[in-house]
Amino acid sequence: MSKSKLNLLATVCGASLALVGAAVAWGQGRSDEVVNPPTTAPPGAPTSFAPLVQKVAPAVVSIEIVGHASPRQIALNEGLGDFSGQTNPFFFGAPLEPFEGTPVPRRGEPDGQPLPKIHAAGSGFFISSDGYILTNNHVIEDADKITVHMDDGKTYTAHLVGRDPATDLAVVKVTGGPFPFVSFENAAKPRVGDWVVAVGNPFGLAGTATAGIVSALGRQDVADSPLLDYMQIDAPINRGNSGGPTFDTQGHVVGVNTAIFTPSGGSVGIGFDIPASVASSISRKLIAEGHVRHGYLGATVQEIGPDLAQSLGMTSQDGAIIVAVTPDGPAQKAGLKSGDVLVAINGAPVHSPHDITHTVAFSDPGARLTLTVRRGDKTETLQATAGIRPAEDTLAREMEPGDRNGANGG
Repeated sequence: MSKSKLNLLATVCGASLALVGAAVAWGQGRSDEVVNPPTTAPPGAPTSFAPLVQKVAPAVVSIEIVGHASPRQIALNEGLGDFSGQTNPFFFGAPLEPFEGTPVPRRGEPDGQPLPKIHAAGSGFFISSDGYILTNNHVIEDADKITVHMDDGKTYTAHLVGRDPATDLAVVKVTGGPFPFVSFENAAKPRVGDWVVAVGNPFGLAGTATAGIVSALGRQDVADSPLLDYMQIDAPINRGNSGGPTFDTQGHVVGVNTAIFTPSGGSVGIGFDIPASVASSISRKLIAEGHVRHGYLGATVQEIGPDLAQSLGMTSQDGAIIVAVTPDGPAQKAGLKSGDVLVAINGAPVHSPHDITHTVAFSDPGARLTLTVRRGDKTETLQATAGIRPAEDTLAREMEPGDRNGANGG
């Protein structure tokens, strides 16, 4: 521990001891007074989250699926009991349970074996009175049957409306209603330190509410998704919370619970939400069209480290270097070349490959992209037309190991 930290610790402990001594002396001198006054909530904190939970809980549902486990889900499910040997402790999946005693095959077994039937559980929430429910794609992607359980005990069979693997969001629908629903917070962006409440179905415990604060904003490269800027929260979320909402103190949805960082398999207070702005936009597109088309540039990009920046004669590490362009893709057609440094897109500075991927992916196919490029000692402006982003598994096959960070330029 550094000397400054030791000094700080000594100062704090000394202050604590002094206060304790003062309290004892005060208590001895005023026996008719309460020595330890009741603890009060921090300024601005609600005295209880009960009114909020009572208001929003009817719109939150538990989602049960019966289906066939995909190889990806099998791989996710393997390490749930022990994350110590995994290089990536981010966890997305709902817990899988083999059906009728069928063993879940282990990785490395011969191909061609039938995939096991499984049960899985997750969360979701109504976003309209006519039965549309938002959840995570990874909750329902392998479902043959989707069952929705409501807070009042009613059960419905749902059908898939659409899903977007790129943002890990999906919409399902039930018939009936009108149903209680909640709205997204689109007017005010959450701030680090704001109170939030997560409601969902962790470990099959429907209607579970947990509280915490927004821990950070703009978290990038969480697990498998290179597209999103996640909101980090410390309200405890666990397996089964996936697809459930996180609310602000006004009862508006500020995020969708999607992943946790867990060395052990349980909550350690580091959870990640898809922001409401993304969830709102994607859900509208899924309801309207059943799918989402993301923009695509077709360029593999790489971070600029200090050595590379020096070799390129750059004074900063901002930007991203083009490693390769896809033949006949939008980048190549625009004149982008390997070795170019992309320093801005649509006028916004590029600080890292993520900036490119995010900007391009959330552009509509056919949109014009203005690329500011450093080529040698000159700066050039190129015009590209966004293509249609291929499926995520197709992109994954095309990318070299370790190239997830913005590879293929979005």
